[in-house]
Amino acid sequence: MDFFYWLTNQFSEAGTLEYVNWYGALKKPFFAPPTWLFGVAWGIIYPMIIIAFVWACVLLKKKKVDAVFVWVFVANIVSNLLFTAVSLAFKNNWLSLLNILVVLGTLIWIELYAWKKAKPVFWLLVPYTLWGSFATVLQLAITLMN
Repeated sequence: MDFFYWLTNQFSEAGTLEYVNWYGALKKPFFAPPTWLFGVAWGIIYPMIIIAFVWACVLLKKKKVDAVFVWVFVANIVSNLLFTAVSLAFKNNWLSLLNILVVLGTLIWIELYAWKKAKPVFWLLVPYTLWGSFATVLQLAITLMN
């Protein structure tokens, strides 16, 4: 029921309000940023991810990177986009932690590969890596506190 509700209301005011209410009720560590900061951060980071992904696809077409690089990038984007859905639909912090560990793990793999073969992609993803690392530590703390 919760997943169906999220699916049909994720972009509505009701869906947003439910997530804010659920997240707001959780115990959080002292370093948890205000909720509005997430929107600002992702508003900056998502365009950089899109540019990096397009750049990776161009490099794939030019045969300068392996297809695995792009597929891991796709897995990262999908797991990133699923984070809120998983959190709201299941309201299970352990599942959310697992999801964000997949995001961070694939992101670290992408960055290590990009450092060797696609430096512009690497630099475009540095803010995402920093924010993703912070978000993982935050999710771990929230999971342990609740």
